[in-house]
Amino acid sequence: MAGDTHLPTGIDPNQPSAARIYDAFLGGTHNFAADRAVAERAVQLVPDLPRIMKANRGFLQRAVRYALSRGVRQFLDLGSGIPTEGNVHEVARELHPDARVAYVDREPTAVLHAREIIGLDPGTIAIQGDLQQPADIMSDPQLRQLIDFAEPVCVLMLAVLHFVPDSPALTAALRHYHEVAAPGSILVISHATASANAEELDRITDLYNRTGTPLVIRDRDRFGGLLEGWDLVEPGIVYGPEWRPEPGDEWDGDPSSSITIAAVGVHR
Repeated sequence: MAGDTHLPTGIDPNQPSAARIYDAFLGGTHNFAADRAVAERAVQLVPDLPRIMKANRGFLQRAVRYALSRGVRQFLDLGSGIPTEGNVHEVARELHPDARVAYVDREPTAVLHAREIIGLDPGTIAIQGDLQQPADIMSDPQLRQLIDFAEPVCVLMLAVLHFVPDSPALTAALRHYHEVAAPGSILVISHATASANAEELDRITDLYNRTGTPLVIRDRDRFGGLLEGWDLVEPGIVYGPEWRPEPGDEWDGDPSSSITIAAVGVHR
């Protein structure tokens, strides 16, 4: 991608993007040299980062399967980034071919490449939108055709809210998603948090701050506030690898070293 001279308006290959950096961590191909440079530096600072990203992807997959087990067949993935291998639509379709998925990201690069990956799949869309502006997202014609908010929906915010500072806009947006969700809907969140090795996280935070995508580290109490109004599913707020691990998902060592907390809530 780094040599592409026909990039759409709004995409700067020299400005690192959180979505493309994450894609680089997962071994994807939808990233530029600037993104790979940040990812490589981050791994130098925290060698466990690829394993941490893989664990977060494992949590996403388990949460999707949990939603399906409760009869949910439609998914709204906010701050989705680039849906590389093993993302929501692939996991959902393995169990229910009729599952519908809407990916939403504010970065044009992520949306562009999501559409490329999705292709002509009629049950999956990718639209541009900011999760802090839910009214704009909900009024998108494609979304309204695909997702029926009169029925339960699984709303996912995986590894995205730690790029969103506390503000009245965020509080109002989270309240809006709860208000429009039908009973039986599910909220899935994962988020960076402090670990026993505070120096590692400080180094990563400083690196992201210098790329123009500052990290907001929240503890369990602040994280819990993001799920206000939703009933927590057991085991509640835990480190990502501890949320209902399945064979192959085991975390070797202290779960806090995953520097990620996660939770799933249900709308009663």
